[in-house]
Amino acid sequence: MRTIAFALLLTLLWAVTPAAAEGSPPRVDKNLGKPAPALDIDEWINGDPVTLKDLRGKVVVVDFFQLWCPGCIGFSIPLLKYWEDLYADELKSGDLVVLSIHTVFEGHEHQSPERLRKFLKKKKIHHLVGIDRHGPNSHVPETMQRYGTRGTPEMAIIDRSGKIRFQRFGGFNQEEAEHLIDALLKETPPPA
Repeated sequence: MRTIAFALLLTLLWAVTPAAAEGSPPRVDKNLGKPAPALDIDEWINGDPVTLKDLRGKVVVVDFFQLWCPGCIGFSIPLLKYWEDLYADELKSGDLVVLSIHTVFEGHEHQSPERLRKFLKKKKIHHLVGIDRHGPNSHVPETMQRYGTRGTPEMAIIDRSGKIRFQRFGGFNQEEAEHLIDALLKETPPPA
């Protein structure tokens, strides 16, 4: 019962965050323009392990999510599916990479890797998904700490040179993000 009450509270909090409000001003994020921190992943699902260094020269969309997060189920997961259709050619060519990080900071006993695999299958999520590593005696996983995410969903867009160009918690203006992705895809990849 407490888990359900907590999930409802999170839903209400997500719904009233400034980032979720339509027409809210863009939030200036402290990470913008900085090199994207390395991912610290315990296990990769739906593909081989990857690092951001491996992805240099590509535009990378990273979705921080939890399988029981209402904002993830209602916003970020459907948005990624839409983008996978919209940017199918760019994904196929390798110019764009979409990946998700299952970043569990609550409900650890419920959000197990086994349940995550079932969730991914049920939701037909086929892109690369990493399980954020937990350090010893820490309820907040490592990649979440490195990016300073405020919860889930949170999305980051990383340019071809490996810098964060967009990072938002909760809902955001989809068109704004798409304009940025389009602009980043037109940029010349940095020399190897």
